[in-house]
Amino acid sequence: MTNVVHEGAGHGLTALATGANSGVLTTVAWSSAFDSRLVEAGGTLANLIAAIVFWVFLRAAGRASMSVRYFLVLACAFNLFAGTGYFLFSGVTDFGDWAIVISGLHPHWVWRMALVVVGAASYYAAVRAVGVWLVRFGGVPRQQWRRLRRLTIAPYVSAIVLMSVGALLNPLGIQLLWQSALPATAGGQSGMLWLPYAIPRKAAPQANQALVRRDWPWVVAAAILALLFLLLLGRGITVHR
Repeated sequence: MTNVVHEGAGHGLTALATGANSGVLTTVAWSSAFDSRLVEAGGTLANLIAAIVFWVFLRAAGRASMSVRYFLVLACAFNLFAGTGYFLFSGVTDFGDWAIVISGLHPHWVWRMALVVVGAASYYAAVRAVGVWLVRFGGVPRQQWRRLRRLTIAPYVSAIVLMSVGALLNPLGIQLLWQSALPATAGGQSGMLWLPYAIPRKAAPQANQALVRRDWPWVVAAAILALLFLLLLGRGITVHR
C-alpha cells in the first residue's frame, strides 16, 4: 500500500495532473515521458499526507478492534518512514527523488546536507512517534521487548519479500530491485527493527487494552491484496489522463 501511495498517488497522479498524457505504473516505479521537480517530490509528499490521514483515523479509533488499530499503526509507520527516510537517502547518496528535486540548486552540498539533517531528525522523530502509538494503541508495555519485536519484525520482513517479488516481475528492469525496492523497503523501513529501543519511558498502554493477536480474516485479506498487488502491478499497467 505504501508503494501504491508513493508511485501511484504521488508520482503518477501528480504527473498526469501537471502535463503527462500517460505513464506506466508498476509495483516499484512510475514511468512517463513527463517529469518535473513537483512530480519527483510528489511521492514523498503523498506518503506524508497518507501518514497524517491514518494518524487521524487512529486517534478516532478508540472503540475499534485491536486488529484495526494495529493496522492503522502500521499504515502510519510505513508511510512516515517512507516519507522521512527518502530525504536522508537522497541526501547521503545524491540519488533518487529528492536528488532530482535539488538538482541544479547551488551550493549543491548545502542542499544535500539539509536533506541529511532534515531526514535524520524527522526519521528519528517518526520512529519514536510510532513506538508511542504501538504501545498506546497496541496494548504492549515497552518492557515487553520480545512481543514488540514480533509486532514490528513480521511486517518488516513481509514487506521486503513482497516488494522483492514485485521488483523481479517489473518490466522496467531487474536493476530496480536494488535501486528502488530494497533501499526503499529494507533501508527505508529499517526503523521497524530498532523501534522498540527508541520508545520513550513515559509511553504506556491505554487502560484496559487487549493484546494484539493473530486475526485470520485480516491475514487472509492481506494475502489476497498482496496477490492482487503482484498480479495487477507486477508487469505494470498503463494509465492515461
